Amino acid sequence: MKNSNSILIVVHFLCFSLITNLSVGGDTIFVNESVSLGQTIISSGGNFELGFFRPGDSRYYYIGIWYKKLYPQTVVWVANRDKPLGGADANLIISQGNLVLLDSLQNSIWSALAGNINPNISVTALLRDDGNLILSDVSKASMPLLLWQSFDYPTHTFLPGAKLGYDKRTQQKQVLISWKSLSDPAPGLYSLEIDPKHAQYVIKWNRTTEYWASGSWDGQQFGSVPEMRLNYIYNYSYIDNENESYFTYSLYNSTITSRLIMDVSGQIKQLTWLDGSSVWNLIWTQPRKSCEVYAKCGAFGVCDEANATCNCLSGFKPRLDRQWNSNDYSSGCVRDQKVQCNAITEDTDSSWITSIVKVPASEDTNNITVGKASQCRSACFYTCSCTAYTYDGSGNCSILTGDLYNLQQLSKNEIERTIFVKRGSPEDQTKARKSMKLKAIFSSITALMFLLIGSFSYIYYRRRMAKKSDRSKGTQGAHISHWHKAEGEAKVLMNENSDEAIDVPYFHLETILEATDNFSNANKLGQGGFGPVYKGIFPGEKEIAVKTLSSQSGQGIDEFKNEVTLIAKLQHRNLVRLLGYCINATEQILLYEYMPNKSLDTFIFDGTLCQLLDWKKRYDIILGIARGISYLHHDSRLRIIHRDLKTSNILLDEEMNPKISDFGLARIVEGKVTEANTKKVVGTYGYMSPEYALDGLFSIKSDVFSFGVVVLEMISGRRNTGFYQSEEALNLLGYAWKLWTEKAETQLIEKSLLESCNRSEAIKCINIALLCVQEDPNHRPNMSDVIVMLGGEGTNLPTPNRPAFVIRAHASSTSSSSSDKKYIVSNNQVTITVEEGR
Repeated sequence: MKNSNSILIVVHFLCFSLITNLSVGGDTIFVNESVSLGQTIISSGGNFELGFFRPGDSRYYYIGIWYKKLYPQTVVWVANRDKPLGGADANLIISQGNLVLLDSLQNSIWSALAGNINPNISVTALLRDDGNLILSDVSKASMPLLLWQSFDYPTHTFLPGAKLGYDKRTQQKQVLISWKSLSDPAPGLYSLEIDPKHAQYVIKWNRTTEYWASGSWDGQQFGSVPEMRLNYIYNYSYIDNENESYFTYSLYNSTITSRLIMDVSGQIKQLTWLDGSSVWNLIWTQPRKSCEVYAKCGAFGVCDEANATCNCLSGFKPRLDRQWNSNDYSSGCVRDQKVQCNAITEDTDSSWITSIVKVPASEDTNNITVGKASQCRSACFYTCSCTAYTYDGSGNCSILTGDLYNLQQLSKNEIERTIFVKRGSPEDQTKARKSMKLKAIFSSITALMFLLIGSFSYIYYRRRMAKKSDRSKGTQGAHISHWHKAEGEAKVLMNENSDEAIDVPYFHLETILEATDNFSNANKLGQGGFGPVYKGIFPGEKEIAVKTLSSQSGQGIDEFKNEVTLIAKLQHRNLVRLLGYCINATEQILLYEYMPNKSLDTFIFDGTLCQLLDWKKRYDIILGIARGISYLHHDSRLRIIHRDLKTSNILLDEEMNPKISDFGLARIVEGKVTEANTKKVVGTYGYMSPEYALDGLFSIKSDVFSFGVVVLEMISGRRNTGFYQSEEALNLLGYAWKLWTEKAETQLIEKSLLESCNRSEAIKCINIALLCVQEDPNHRPNMSDVIVMLGGEGTNLPTPNRPAFVIRAHASSTSSSSSDKKYIVSNNQVTITVEEGR
């Protein structure tokens, strides 16, 4: 496909090389030309048009591509979908070797190329008749070079001739993401991508939860989906080679106009435009039923397929009336009233909401066998995390936790099943029960006070206190004090006096003790700054890592709560998954997915285990870590600064995929803010950036610094906290910089890697790492730029400046020589001793 693109570029350039001063209105944007509001470029055959547009009733402007000959306007690609323009005074321009969208203040809103660009090349942007916008270097007319094309970065539309696939070299996927609404092209909740392992399409909710798969492509059709097959209109193809896997399709009849979209409804749709009509005709859609779309009606919403609408579960109301009135139900429903504290009893019908609906299978469902319905009710009522239960009358009891999604209205032929939902949320019920318990305790204490009156009671009390005092001597007394403190802090965590909810399953301590054999040494996986970590086997032979808070860790309830609430909101393949937590008077425990290969430092600093990580695996791990941090900084719903990124906080799953862990010190920064300040500097020696260690100023560039240190440690197999070189005492950063300036950077590569190492990739990684640890944070790249650098081939990387490190001349062992030699210290003392938080 690239060869054909190059040929078309050559033909186009030769056709127009003799023409000068073409105005915008053709199919090409030349150097120093721009497209402003009211101006467009049109493909040579008149099929597509590029320019500014406003979708629906939006007041914002976007740069996009749409069908030229169709009305109403149908947009197929949007450049600045997540960065709309508020004013009309903007320009799309070829400048400095790049295609850039500038706002009225000449700020860059979007650009085609990222990273280093040669400003001296001659670049053109051509809109082709298949809807593909291509950016080319035409400095040499005989050999134009394709720099970028919109087909590689689809938005919500898959056009004939384009690709939807997976790049095995960069591990990047081309993904169709729905619009947020019909008038907002920002990335929505639903996405279509390919599963290269099974050669199929999959649709996901929130880029995480898969709810539809096409089935594998067999050369004729996708699985058991008869609509998606070879026919007289469409010719599908699946390409799988050493570099990439992708689907593409073409039309046998070039006069037919067709497109595939990831719709705001959560369904993919193949649409065709018939000449003479004014609407798109639906050829097929998947999933076939709209109620099969995950979370279509939001939490506690019931999908009614027959009437094509959503309703709230009985006892609930729409969370956002305005959205529901516009047929956007994704916000879901909330309880219509707070539960009355004095009404919380297990047996009263007022404590439960009953509805007859189709209940979906869910990971948050626990199926148990009971003798009768009352036992099922009790199991739910006395489980704090239980939201609802169902009982089929034959002993099968389903306990549902968390928000309820995918509830569906039953059709006439389906068997009725009643769901019993707690009228109050688990948090409300917990407050109510504890309120009643406090009243009972208060009454008991009042009665007890009268019983204690008298000399016998006084003597008994004194004896008990004396015994207790004897038992409390030594270290045990301090431990009990810590328990009392934890109990008080636990009330804050459990939100007894606030409406804030922790959206993470709660586990009882007894369950955890049973799974870990009472925290036996045989199940101990290791010891971190937080405390010991144990392996637990839960029902169903599910392995879980159990991390307990040590009283010597220096961390308290704030760090514990921070980790629980933060990780619950983050979903990424390179972030460790939090499965639950437990807290009471004696324990603070986090439950994570089990990582059989432990942490990264276990391998790279061990003389034997390091040989198990060849260069390809290390490169993949580096790229995975970069993607995880980039998600925290740029792509997650919250902008997160980790503040404690290090090799021991990078866990490895069974396939050696990296997952970032330990978010106890992480911080959220609001909106577009990228930095903040703290009076309490916490972190790990050797990984902290200078501006954070010295001034308490942390930012996304602090994590970039830590990432650079991790990369150098992975390449060299050495810790940054050690000192290297015989003439000078250099930490790893100083040692790497010295080798870089001497053009001997390959000496930094660990010996076990030399045989498997791709030296050009290793040198590139060293270059990137040194860019990340530069002393001035403004000179360090963003993590999104780092990913582009790692994935690029033949890209000229910037030359790094001197990193932040300490150089100290060796002192002689004799007193005379030590008095003659002076210490040489840089003005940046990043390697100061700091209390380690993990």
